[in-house]
Amino acid sequence: MPNSTISYLWRDKGATDGFHTGISLHSHTNQSKETLDFVVKICSEHSMARKLVGLIEQRSQQRHGIRVNFEAAYWTPPMTPKQAFDLESRQIEKLGLDAMVSISDHDTISAPMMLRSLESSRETPISVEWSAPYGGEQSFHLGIHNLPAAKAAGWMRILEEYTANPANERLTEILAALNEEPDVLVVFNHPMWDLYMIGKEQHQFLVNEFLQKSGNYLHALELNGLRHWEENRAVRHLAEQWNMLLVSGGDRHGVEPNANIQLTNAASFTEFVHEIRREQRSNMLFMPQYAEPWKHRMLLSTLDAVRYFPEFPAGSRHWDERAYHPDANGVIRPLNEIWPSGRAPRAFAALIGMVQLMGRNPVSGGLRFAWSDSNQLRLALGESES
Repeated sequence: MPNSTISYLWRDKGATDGFHTGISLHSHTNQSKETLDFVVKICSEHSMARKLVGLIEQRSQQRHGIRVNFEAAYWTPPMTPKQAFDLESRQIEKLGLDAMVSISDHDTISAPMMLRSLESSRETPISVEWSAPYGGEQSFHLGIHNLPAAKAAGWMRILEEYTANPANERLTEILAALNEEPDVLVVFNHPMWDLYMIGKEQHQFLVNEFLQKSGNYLHALELNGLRHWEENRAVRHLAEQWNMLLVSGGDRHGVEPNANIQLTNAASFTEFVHEIRREQRSNMLFMPQYAEPWKHRMLLSTLDAVRYFPEFPAGSRHWDERAYHPDANGVIRPLNEIWPSGRAPRAFAALIGMVQLMGRNPVSGGLRFAWSDSNQLRLALGESES
């Protein structure tokens, strides 16, 4: 019988008592390609935004011979693999726990492979967040942790081949094969988030259909540190419905450490995987940042994507060094190499400046106050959530 426990550090300062290790699951580095095609979907629902995007597309084509392509464009989080590993480790070690970190970038294992070349992080599990197409209009994000080193490259080829030629039955076969790897952990990340905006009812239908077909090969559902209370409560109910275990997943993209971690006494990540898969036991701890207003946290995460980091390595300091788009010849390049004279057009610069302004006081403080929702916090800490 699955046994998932949830603790909140701001309510229970002794939540870590009896545990030796904290585990950070699901975070992102500058090796992760974050898509921008959702921008078109969002803008299509707002007339002013739709007109602005249309104007930008028109000017880009006419003045520079570059067709705006949101599907091919992407951005990368600011932190290097080592910076991300150290950030997550420090948060856990401040709790008096040994730290394990499983970074799972989108569709690449570059970050863990880099980390395993360093003495201080050579035990890093090889993990990935796989965007698996499903149902013709949806993709599910699956956290695949602790791939065997000798097979990791082969597994990535299998995942890439499926992504290029998806079929629901083939997805079940792949998950069944991953389940045969005894030390691999497969987590359904943020299952109740309609990320591709196909509609709540259709999304939930596909989620349940997917769980009916492949749920036996998934080891847990994720409570996501960047998603709001209401959605995570829905995930908890989904886990009860399907008799599945819950695990934490911070989903950090910026410079705030994961808002939840796992607590365990496992001496290795493989031992932790066995704790989840065989013993069906999971202990989750939500960190104080999760109690902050969700909209304000999302704003701060967005600001991290466009913030200037002078202390970071060259090539990752400015936002337009971390955003990519095809040039006039179709070659993917950083935006700062595509801009005329190396500078962003005034419309783009003004837009980014407005976003950055929202992160400065007194604007930031006012927004945080306006977005506070003590009722959400009260509900989250009610008896049904303890």
